[in-house]
Amino acid sequence: MEPISLIIAALGAGAIAAAKDTATTAVKDTYQGLKGLIKKRFESQPKAQMVLEEHETDPETYNAPLKKKLAEAGADQDAAIIQAAQELLNQVKEQPGGQQIITQNISNVKYAATSGSGNASISGINEQGTSKED
Repeated sequence: MEPISLIIAALGAGAIAAAKDTATTAVKDTYQGLKGLIKKRFESQPKAQMVLEEHETDPETYNAPLKKKLAEAGADQDAAIIQAAQELLNQVKEQPGGQQIITQNISNVKYAATSGSGNASISGINEQGTSKED
């Protein structure tokens, strides 16, 4: 998965997981840490900060605008952001129902990444995909 989609999937999964009563402090802290790193990238961009905040409550509407703002800010080149996103996905996976949350969020962001059939793997997270042959 390319870095922008990884970051968006982590933000979506983190928001859902952090809102649950069963979420650990580590998940909540890592989610807030990832958002904090991104907010630093968006320091001089109030619109980008608004998109990040709105994405938390309405990811379907704000996935595309957030993807654009992350790319413009160079978040896909920031090793700390990418590492925090991966760490958050790993922590969410360990939560009750975490794999389902991650799979759902990856499904929502992969629409722009690929088509066809095969397997995608992100640090032990496997998703099988298929498509119709023309």
